[in-house]
Amino acid sequence: MLVTASTILDTPANVRRFVADNLAMGVDHMVVFLDDPSARDQDQIADELSRHRHVTYIPAGKGWWAGDRPQGLNVRQRINANLALELLADMEWAEWVFHVDGDEVVALDREVLASVPAGTDAAWLTPLECVSRFGATERPTLYKRLLDDGDLNLLHTLGVLSRPTNRAYFHGHVLGKSGVRPGSGLRLTLHDAVTASGDRVPRHEDTRLRVLHHDAVSGEEFVRKWTAILAAGPAKFRKDRAPTVNALRTLTGKNIPEPIAEKYLRRIYEATTEDDVTTLHELGLLEEVDPGLGTHVPRPIPDRDRATLAERIAEVRQVPKRGFHVVQGPRKPARATTRRQRLRGLASRTRA
Repeated sequence: MLVTASTILDTPANVRRFVADNLAMGVDHMVVFLDDPSARDQDQIADELSRHRHVTYIPAGKGWWAGDRPQGLNVRQRINANLALELLADMEWAEWVFHVDGDEVVALDREVLASVPAGTDAAWLTPLECVSRFGATERPTLYKRLLDDGDLNLLHTLGVLSRPTNRAYFHGHVLGKSGVRPGSGLRLTLHDAVTASGDRVPRHEDTRLRVLHHDAVSGEEFVRKWTAILAAGPAKFRKDRAPTVNALRTLTGKNIPEPIAEKYLRRIYEATTEDDVTTLHELGLLEEVDPGLGTHVPRPIPDRDRATLAERIAEVRQVPKRGFHVVQGPRKPARATTRRQRLRGLASRTRA
């Protein structure tokens, strides 16, 4: 079975679609950490997720962190993803765990995933990014794929891109997402599969293994998303996005009337994010994917394992979790011989 791990803070409608689309496009079970259960509308989300048979819902508010909640959103995401990996390490039905965000949908060919060689414990999802239009109101179905140098140079020459690079073409990440086999000893960062000491590992790649990224479906969603991200604490962004992030942080920090703030938020969106969809479509650079038409039927996890998973979550709720934060570097954590020892051993360690 294919499992995802996610740390989210979103609207009920977006979360509902996030869950439905992932399950329809290839996922069997989702472990969802609610980053701020006390925020607006999160009680409704918690109620829906806690009753969903294909979701393990974990409230990850202040109490979840045992008095040591990391300030950075990226740190909380990594910790939660690797905690999910550890909780599932000895459950035979959990074959893969992929770390995805709340604006992403795993869209893959299950037969391709099943054909990954037994000795390969990591797989990569190539990113497709939905096009962004200011007034978009319908479900996104048009996506940009990573381009070769020829198409990038063409778009640059036409004035569509400021630079002939995929980083200039994609508004979000170009790194895709990774998954690993639970119990393999591998860990997850935001995008990579790594060893416990943070070293990248060989991964299986196939263009039929994809992740749909809804970075900013519309201008309205752009404003909502970035307002939430900036309020969630420090996060790591691509260097070329720093000017946009700083501009948004400065604007949202000004004490100015809401209509004026919205006017300039729209200008930032138009200057940095809105796509020339007509040109991209006419040049044949877009792919059409409708997650709403997905036909995958998710497999339920065994009832006994659902109960075991709930017990394990309760067990670690009051445990410090800094030790689950894996960073890329030479340091190696101490080995543990059992799942319980690993949980307690990891939790007792902290990293900068």
